[in-house]
Amino acid sequence: MTSSNDAGMDALTEPYRDALRRGEFVVQHCKACDRQIMYPRHLCPFCYADDLDFVAAPTSGILHSFAVHRVGSPTGFEDQLPYAVGIVKLPGDVQFLARLHPDAEGDWGQYTLDGEVVFRGADADEMTARPVPWFGLPA
Repeated sequence: MTSSNDAGMDALTEPYRDALRRGEFVVQHCKACDRQIMYPRHLCPFCYADDLDFVAAPTSGILHSFAVHRVGSPTGFEDQLPYAVGIVKLPGDVQFLARLHPDAEGDWGQYTLDGEVVFRGADADEMTARPVPWFGLPA
């Protein structure tokens, strides 16, 4: 059963998830204070206005931290081991958790802290199961 609170969150995040499914990356934008927001919220965390929309986000950022999970994954991720997640910071102070594509060697050894990463969508099945941003190393 879906609670009314869950329905409100689904309505709030659906434009974000739809963009990811299309291979696009968006963030919320506050029209009152002109700041970008990540993750989607009902009110701007900076000025508390509710006049928010979604805008195209920069597609490159800086990787501040990352972890490669090889064992002991959370429930629902067992079949994806190994996988990596990282904190990506975009220009303008937006930062968030993202999945990381393996590097050219099929691992994550070429990633570096404070190195550049770029948005790269995942396949349609992955986006249907877990619509999250995926980043990788620049070409």
